[in-house]
Amino acid sequence: MEYSEEAIIQNMKDAGCDEACIREFLLEYRQGEKKKCDMLLNRHRRRLLDQLHREQKKIDYLDYLSYQMKKQEGK
Repeated sequence: MEYSEEAIIQNMKDAGCDEACIREFLLEYRQGEKKKCDMLLNRHRRRLLDQLHREQKKIDYLDYLSYQMKKQEGK
């Protein structure tokens, strides 16, 4: 199934891809370079996961601080 370029662009924007990433993807897509397209999508996915993990660490630090404060109150 082929996707329209408009649908691809919108999907990539929704996923947080910047204009440079979208342009590069479309160039490879138009040339039929499916493996390169997949590589670009996976690279962006890894960036998003790294960002998610960094944010999760921040939440963990806040949870730990909250836990320690509650523990201190119990003494």
